Amino acid sequence: MNPKVNADIKAFFDPGTWTFTYVVYEGEGSACVVIDSVLNYESKSGRTTTNSADEVIQFIAEKKLQLAWILETHAHADHLTAAPYLQGKLGGKIVIGDHITNVQNVFKGIFNLDEHFPVDGSQFDHLLKDGESLDFGDLSLKAIYVPGHTPACMAYEIGDALFVGDTLFMPDVGTARCDFPGGDAKTLYQSIQKILSYPNETKLYMCHDYPPSDRPVAHLSNVGAEKQSNIHVHDGIAEDAFVQMRSKRDATLEVPHLILPSIQVNIRAGHFPEPEPNGKSYLKIPLNTL
Repeated sequence: MNPKVNADIKAFFDPGTWTFTYVVYEGEGSACVVIDSVLNYESKSGRTTTNSADEVIQFIAEKKLQLAWILETHAHADHLTAAPYLQGKLGGKIVIGDHITNVQNVFKGIFNLDEHFPVDGSQFDHLLKDGESLDFGDLSLKAIYVPGHTPACMAYEIGDALFVGDTLFMPDVGTARCDFPGGDAKTLYQSIQKILSYPNETKLYMCHDYPPSDRPVAHLSNVGAEKQSNIHVHDGIAEDAFVQMRSKRDATLEVPHLILPSIQVNIRAGHFPEPEPNGKSYLKIPLNTL
């Protein structure tokens, strides 16, 4: 862990997608990063709004922060990223793990994208390698490759905290699904063990929460709590048992409501497809494919 400076962390919850966005900084006037932003999308009308992102922008302005990096833990299938909108308002560079190229290759085929659609990650400003670090002010983050949910998932270590994306959830919710293209339950188990090898007091910041009805939404866990009581992968759960459970459970899950618009936008670093001659952008709906 990076002991240099303790970070301030502000969480924002988007109830429409059960997503947490984080601003990480070091006091008023410092540099900051944003992790997993949300662009609001109404599937019935195809309209986007910026309510969730505007809350983040307002906070950054109030704290007089300078946005250095706009980070994605992966190409989300359940919400659209607001990264280009944040960048247009505040600057900063859009960043994702370098295995995004695998995801782009898969979904270029699924959506039958134009032959000129690049699958080299060039839509993003920077592609992070496993173990690579990025500085922002006196703080630093380290990228940790945690595939399984998707082949491109990254967790981010900042000080005594890990931002785990969809790899782990709160102990009473469990773990991420692995049935998307390129997902793999065995790989996810190994990635989770990488996270759980950190000290028990290490803070774990969730990207989502889907709580039981008897508790409020929560975003913060720790390694010790996950090892003790995560319903899918607590201490004593062997890899084979986890893979069997995860595969059986995934077979019962519905396709995420926003997967088709989300993936098409998110593999483009949040940019919409190029407008057609009438000036409008369009998304594709592949029939009988997913």
